[in-house]
Amino acid sequence: MKKIGIFKSIRTRLFLSLCIIVITIIVSLILLNNFVLREFYQYNKEKQLKNVYKTINDYYNSYNKDNDLEEELDKIAINNNFDILIRNNENVSIYSSNKDFYSSIGEIVMTILREDKEQNHVLQKTDKYKISQFKDNKTNINYIMLTATLDNSYNLYIRMPVASIEEGVKISNEFLSIIAVFAIIIGGTVLSAVTSRFSKPIIELNEIAQHISNLDFTQKYKASNANDEIDMLGNSINVLSSKLERTIKQLRNTNNELERDIEEKSKIDEMRKSFISDVSHELKTPIALIQGYSEGLIENVNTDEESRKFYAEVILDEATKMDRLVKRLLELMKLEYGKMEFNNKEFDIVELENEILRKSRVMIEKENVTLENNVQGEIKVYADDFYIDQVLTNYITNAIKYSTEINGEKRVRIENEIVQDKNKVRIKVFNTFDQFSEEDMTRIWNRFYKSDESRNRDKGGNGIGLALVKAIMNNYGNCYGVKNVAGGVEFYFELDLC
Repeated sequence: MKKIGIFKSIRTRLFLSLCIIVITIIVSLILLNNFVLREFYQYNKEKQLKNVYKTINDYYNSYNKDNDLEEELDKIAINNNFDILIRNNENVSIYSSNKDFYSSIGEIVMTILREDKEQNHVLQKTDKYKISQFKDNKTNINYIMLTATLDNSYNLYIRMPVASIEEGVKISNEFLSIIAVFAIIIGGTVLSAVTSRFSKPIIELNEIAQHISNLDFTQKYKASNANDEIDMLGNSINVLSSKLERTIKQLRNTNNELERDIEEKSKIDEMRKSFISDVSHELKTPIALIQGYSEGLIENVNTDEESRKFYAEVILDEATKMDRLVKRLLELMKLEYGKMEFNNKEFDIVELENEILRKSRVMIEKENVTLENNVQGEIKVYADDFYIDQVLTNYITNAIKYSTEINGEKRVRIENEIVQDKNKVRIKVFNTFDQFSEEDMTRIWNRFYKSDESRNRDKGGNGIGLALVKAIMNNYGNCYGVKNVAGGVEFYFELDLC
């Protein structure tokens, strides 16, 4: 999988984006603090001055005892950091929260009345009160001051220093700077964890997608307990992966079936061509004989009844051989191309061997062969007894027919050997013989192969028997073969034990 650069990683970009957002917010707060907070703070103080004016005016309208009123005014002055001075309509001070304010009120009033823009700036003005900002020349301190006439004709003066606003802004900026440092440290840690929480499943999903692109559907997304959009995406990818896997499996199965159909068609064509070739090759001689004897009958070459009967018998015999040859060839083709269905069942191979030997007794006596029957007891095997009968009959009849005299004797021997490690039985048929060459031991299993044409013709063989044995054993996947042994050759094949 291609690696992503550190600055192209979604985790890094998300982390940097969130850090930039945090820093931008803090810088914006500092800028707002410098340029807006002062005005906002001043606006609030002006509003507070008006509220205090209203409160004092209401006190005078409702209170009759000066002592109680002074206590309330002291509280207001202390709680709001205000200097409050009240004079009656005879210009006599009846309350002052600050002696310096009381002594300098005349000069202050004169400064306000002058409305000098360098020293005095009117912030708000109505018919009942005026709020001004001025600078005290003695203390060189800026103030905000409310001057008003109460409903009882008393003059009210409330002063507050502007320095408290500037100090508040400064303290606020320092506090924001400290918060910014901690916010970057703590926020960076939190952001790292958050980005990891988001990027880790995305990286996992990317790896799963890479596997899917390589047709590997083993990787699945494991959803968390968050049940968020990423989990929904992961579940969707899992569903997509499963559907793709099923679809590809179906496509593969369909493709395999198509390949099998093509292969099957190819086998059928090959089988048809092979069958036509073999039949045309093997039927040339019997057809020629039938044709010759038929022409003899038509032309009355021999007029006596006995000769005509002989001609007819030859034609019938050759026709029978042709029929048998074609049937065996068809059966062989089906076996070789897997078109034959086996009826497998449990049976006793020893019983089958003895039955075939009994049927072969006449041939044994005719060929003057000495038989050694070493099979005994009971051996249960699992196979199709019809085809195993053909295999055994081919082995035994071939052994009887082609036995040669060695030391003045023809001998045939049959025996069984249990192969324990394979859970099989090996059936062995021996006959005295001049032994095979290496080439013959390989080629005798081919169709129509005859190592000795003249002798095979005399024996009546057509070269299909051992090819049938080969096809039957290949269908079962069991061993078969021939080997040279002392005094002759030994054919063998194996069957599964029950």
